[in-house]
Amino acid sequence: MLHEKSVVTELVDERPWERRLDFLMLNPSGEVPVLMDDVGVIAGHYPISEWLLTFDQGTPLLPQTPYEQAEVRRLTAWFDEKFHEEVGRLIVYEKIDRRFMSAQDGGGGPDLDTVRAGLHNLNLHMSYIEYLLERRDWLAGDDMSMADLTAAAHLSCIDYIGDISWKKWSIARDWYARIKSRPSFRPLLADHVSGVRPPTHYVDLDF
Repeated sequence: MLHEKSVVTELVDERPWERRLDFLMLNPSGEVPVLMDDVGVIAGHYPISEWLLTFDQGTPLLPQTPYEQAEVRRLTAWFDEKFHEEVGRLIVYEKIDRRFMSAQDGGGGPDLDTVRAGLHNLNLHMSYIEYLLERRDWLAGDDMSMADLTAAAHLSCIDYIGDISWKKWSIARDWYARIKSRPSFRPLLADHVSGVRPPTHYVDLDF
C-alpha cells in the first residue's frame, strides 16, 4: 500500500517477541507494524491502512460507494484476522518464526500437527478466493483494492515456504500473478528470510 500510494519509507527490522522496551513505548501491544513520521506514530495495520487511504496520490485502493467500501474492509479483515489465525499463524509461525526464537521464547522445530491443520484450512480459504474471483474481476469488486493487496501479502508468506499448490487453484493463480506483476509488490518478492530459500516460482511473474 505504501508503494501504491507513492509514500517513501525506510523499513526497520523488529523482532516483536523480544518485547524491547523502546518498541513497547511506540506500541504497547508489542505488535508490528508501526509507522513513524515527523508528526507522530501510527501503530497497527488497520490504522496505517486507513491513514494511507486518505492520500489522494497514487492508486485508489478504496471504492466510492459505502457498500463497496464495506466489502473491501470486510475482506481485508478476513485475511488479516481469519486467514492469519487459521492459516498463516499455524504455518508461518511454526516453519519460520520459531527458527529465530530462543528455546525460552518458544523456539525450536515445527509442530507438524499444527502445520497440517494450517494446510487443511488453507484449502478452504483458497476455495473461497476462487469463489470470489469467479464472480468478480478482483476480490472485492471491479477494481483492485486494499483487500487484494492484503490477501496477496498473506499468501506470499505461505508461497515463500512452497505450501501452495498453484496447479490446483488456477483462478487464484492468475489473480495472484496480476498482483505479483505490480511494481509495488516486487520489493516483497525480493525480500528473503535468512536460511530459508523460496521455491523458484516465488519470484516468477509468469509462474
